[in-house]
Amino acid sequence: MSAALDPVDHVAVEVADIGRAVDWYTRSFRCRVLYQDATWAFLEFANLKMALVLPGQHPAHLSLVRADAAAFGPLRTHRDGTRYVYLQDPDGNTVEVMPPG
Repeated sequence: MSAALDPVDHVAVEVADIGRAVDWYTRSFRCRVLYQDATWAFLEFANLKMALVLPGQHPAHLSLVRADAAAFGPLRTHRDGTRYVYLQDPDGNTVEVMPPG
């Protein structure tokens, strides 16, 4: 029996304009806006969430959920209250590790 696979919570994509990006994604695809302000947005699709972020605010990243997230480094707190730690993969891509909840 193999161990359970780690779940992906969301993918964050950098965009130049949050409102324009939200408008395009919601007109082009069936998704729901979970949160939106001038600096970031969170969209929900059937099997994944996507964050739209501005350059310099948050890096583009892949976010995984792990119960042992703190084992990857000190957890920080996003302004929405979620806890996280950012890592870099061997090629410089940002990976966010979050505890459940």
